[in-house]
Amino acid sequence: MTMRAISKEAPSRAPSPKATPDVVVLEPSPGFVITKEVESIVRRALAYLRAGYPVHFAGPPGVGKTSLAFHTAALFGSPAIFLQGDDELVSSDLLGRDTEQRRSRVVDNFVRSVTKVEEELSRVWVDNRLTVACQHGYTLIYDEFNRSPPETNNALLSVLSEGVLSLPKQRQGGRGYLEVHPNFRAIFTSNPEEYAGVHKAQDALLDRIVTMHLDHHDRETEIAIVAARASVSPKAGAIIVDIVRALRGQIENGARPTIRAAIAIGRVVQTSGARVHPDDEVFRWACRDILSRDLPRSSRGGGATMASCIDDVVLQICAAQAP
Repeated sequence: MTMRAISKEAPSRAPSPKATPDVVVLEPSPGFVITKEVESIVRRALAYLRAGYPVHFAGPPGVGKTSLAFHTAALFGSPAIFLQGDDELVSSDLLGRDTEQRRSRVVDNFVRSVTKVEEELSRVWVDNRLTVACQHGYTLIYDEFNRSPPETNNALLSVLSEGVLSLPKQRQGGRGYLEVHPNFRAIFTSNPEEYAGVHKAQDALLDRIVTMHLDHHDRETEIAIVAARASVSPKAGAIIVDIVRALRGQIENGARPTIRAAIAIGRVVQTSGARVHPDDEVFRWACRDILSRDLPRSSRGGGATMASCIDDVVLQICAAQAP
């Protein structure tokens, strides 16, 4: 995904650079893989956004949720602000805070023999990401939003339903609320299956967004992604993907290994000058090392079976696709 920061020559409605270090203009990347499946997902997401509804990409790791969010935001066309969910995020990380002090000093030397010095110290409020996006009609990309505490995300409830953002009283401007710009949109991502470092999203928030449940891509899409991201031939990509998909089918929940493992194997093979072939040592140990973490750690007769299981699948897939 191509990004460029909003420059100082941006339209006058754009906030100052100090208040918007994360505002970027997204441009679709020519390397983004488009298949019928991906095109369908993006088209549906854009339809929801254009109708005024936030979009939520939910799914296991490795299905491209974040990439889809950035690509969709780029096609939507508005400047974007990125926010990463984190357990330590608090409401001020979304709304803003007093971040610095401004000191003014006046020296009065009207009478030569007398010097009068007056100093005034005042706090300076700086809007944060949600406030900036709501004020100027940007797209908020909130990645892994369920890693943030639910109370932190409460500020989004009135934004998504009433179009109003409640703000702390110390913010300059007089009012304790902000009317949300009509062009404001939000794209969320989450992994509901994760068990570490996540929170259950409040129903009130999920009721205000359109959730699109994603799963692993189809075979055609995974082959295209591996070939593009690892710079391998479609034939080599097909063998790697079929190995990953076969092992994925042997695991109870079928969540892993993901497309990331397939890309990693492809990159190791490509950069090493190796071949996607069972006789190639680099290819064999790359498959073992990268894929073994996702297999059950069972043993047979006191010996680990992960390596032999992977070897069996590699031989089976390579034999099936041999010319």
